[in-house]
Amino acid sequence: MGFSFLTQELAIDLGTANTVIFQNDQIVLDEPSIVAIENGNGKMIALGQKAKRMQERENPGIKTVRPLRDGVIADFNAAEMMIRGFIKQVNSRRRSFFTPNLKIVVGIPSGSTEVEIRAVRDSSEHAGGRDVYLIFEPMAAALGIGLDVEAPKGSMVVDIGGGTTEIAVISLGGIVKQNSIKVAGDVFTSDIQYYLKQQHNIKVGEITAEKIKIAVGAVLPDLDVEPEPFVVRGPNLMTAHPVEATITYQEIAHCLDKSISNVESAILHVLEQTPPELYSDIVENGIYLSGGGALLRGLDKRLTEKVNIPFHVAEDPLRAVARGTCIALKNTANYPFLMR
Repeated sequence: MGFSFLTQELAIDLGTANTVIFQNDQIVLDEPSIVAIENGNGKMIALGQKAKRMQERENPGIKTVRPLRDGVIADFNAAEMMIRGFIKQVNSRRRSFFTPNLKIVVGIPSGSTEVEIRAVRDSSEHAGGRDVYLIFEPMAAALGIGLDVEAPKGSMVVDIGGGTTEIAVISLGGIVKQNSIKVAGDVFTSDIQYYLKQQHNIKVGEITAEKIKIAVGAVLPDLDVEPEPFVVRGPNLMTAHPVEATITYQEIAHCLDKSISNVESAILHVLEQTPPELYSDIVENGIYLSGGGALLRGLDKRLTEKVNIPFHVAEDPLRAVARGTCIALKNTANYPFLMR
């Protein structure tokens, strides 16, 4: 490549909750996937962290939009604005007179339909991508965890993101069996909102529910290291008077139980369909957890007990997909599993 300085390479993990962009092995952007738009003219006024601060606090003239729902683009226009805005943010740090050719690798959910795949590709191209490659998220997660995806042996990854939980068995550079379910971070958050409404008569927004999830989120009623209970304040549903409740991790484990059971069934379902030779590889090496959901306290232990195969939480699970996308970007020529 003679003109390598004219080509800019970006690896984008376009997540339902967060977008992470890598450039030259470095994270250059990590922001919530959210845009704030003026109601009348559809102009973007803020994106990422700035827009998130406005979320659930906006006035009638402004609306905040999360362009991705359940891992796929739900609002095409907003998605394009967001991708373009993020790429622009990355580029504002470069001083150059011309726009470089953009080569982009984007992670997408493994259950994406043709239409959904095209939506991501179109958005990326409209945002300035000259060469756009797509990679399935569980494949990216496996690369990011450091698994040898091209080896003739089975590896299994469970990536619990914001919109979807992706479960995949990978061998010889391809996904052998996969399942993508819409039970993930967003569902856990709304489970917590519902629980507080039912049990404590408190109404809380998405943002507070997410804080509770991070502070005391757990999936087992007894943990070795117990997080401090979380004090939540909000209006009483009956009287609208301010009330506070102290939420323990045991309560969260109880209220997430049903959703986690759905994740367990999905994992078992994929294991049932896995060819026996690959199955024995998986039993030997264990199953890897990535994504924000992997941070729920006690998840690896609970899944290990349920499935009888050891589960390992990836290091820095939130960024595993982004790191893998970054590795794929460096090897676009050699990886047959990248889609153009």
